[in-house]
Amino acid sequence: MLTHDRVVSVIGLGYVGLPVAVAFGKVGKTYGFDINAARIEQLKQGRDRTGEVTAADLEAADIVFTDSVEVLRDADFHIVAVPTPIDSANQPDLTPMLRASETVGKALKPGDIVVFESTVYPGVTQDECVPILERVSGLACGKDFFVGYSPERINPGDKEHTFTKIKKVVSGQDAATLAIVGDVYESVVTAGVHRAPSIMVAEAAKVIENTQRDLNIALMNELALIFDRIGIDTKSVLEAAGTKWNFLKFQPGLVGGHCIGVDPYYLTHKAEKLGYIPQVILAGRRINDGMGKFIAQRTVKEMIRSGHNVLGSRVTVLGLTFKEDCPDLRNSKVIDIIHELQDYGLEVQVCDSLADPDEARHEYGITLVPADRLQTAEAVVVAVAHEEYRRLTPEQLKAMMNGSPLVIDVKGILDVAQLAEWGIRLWRL
Repeated sequence: MLTHDRVVSVIGLGYVGLPVAVAFGKVGKTYGFDINAARIEQLKQGRDRTGEVTAADLEAADIVFTDSVEVLRDADFHIVAVPTPIDSANQPDLTPMLRASETVGKALKPGDIVVFESTVYPGVTQDECVPILERVSGLACGKDFFVGYSPERINPGDKEHTFTKIKKVVSGQDAATLAIVGDVYESVVTAGVHRAPSIMVAEAAKVIENTQRDLNIALMNELALIFDRIGIDTKSVLEAAGTKWNFLKFQPGLVGGHCIGVDPYYLTHKAEKLGYIPQVILAGRRINDGMGKFIAQRTVKEMIRSGHNVLGSRVTVLGLTFKEDCPDLRNSKVIDIIHELQDYGLEVQVCDSLADPDEARHEYGITLVPADRLQTAEAVVVAVAHEEYRRLTPEQLKAMMNGSPLVIDVKGILDVAQLAEWGIRLWRL
């Protein structure tokens, strides 16, 4: 039910922005803006390539999809939900957010509110974005228009913890703005909102959520490295330890995507600008960023132990997306495994039915091979825990390989005993 008189626009219609636009579109007319004209046309046709919302959701929402800045003038509550990636040197790349600020600045009117949802380090909203909004619009922040920050918490591919069911942190530059921002989000977020005391607090809260998860996974990955050297199975150790009521059940694995593998670098960047070099956070990042290379090296060792000649052999990699049952390819660490295997002289064929072939080619230079066209290989690396790979039988896996069959199970989804019965050598992280 609409409990405010604001007209909402959402700038950026990706994995985060589209679910936000749909939620608001179900309670009132909403404007959805994206610079990608093809994306706009797709959404007008009722299709979402990300799989985050259904055709029925799009049909039920009153959204004007547009790539025209002029149309945004019809809204007065602008939500910016664009990516905030890192560059090749692991430094924050604010380009999408700053360009979005220019876009919104062209549409700003007196009385408008701009709320940023993109992940940033504390201070970006007011120090980086507000000056652009003021310069482009010719208006003064705090007098003519106002800003807030409400960190996104959408988990791509998660159909349980959706936008409306996750408590929303909101903030505003003053009490009046905070009240409006809180009311607007409360009109659609059934889980309620948490009103942070300042924009910088809200920015910091977001960036530490995934930093905490990153560090917990880094600990599991370091344990996996240790246990591998000892010669014991990490999953078995974690299952045993997990019988204690207060043991945190994190798992080792690749840490990619647009959040956990990226957000910590935003916080460390800010810390370093202030003269502090983070120790624990960067140590965790180094461990997690090195796991792809470790898995590839372990694959080569297992191939040698299985009697395969590495040079010229073929390896099949199942899965390229950054997480299971999700088509999102952003910052996938599977590519680290692939590149390291190729450096050893191995031929690598990659299969992922959920990933977009054009995007895989554009982002990573990878030509995806359909499952029915895979050639037999000396080893199979199950890199992503897609449901279709969870259902693979030992017989199906064995049919994919030549000679002494070897499976590398990155996510620990396969049954060790069953594969052993079929004579399949298995190594898992």
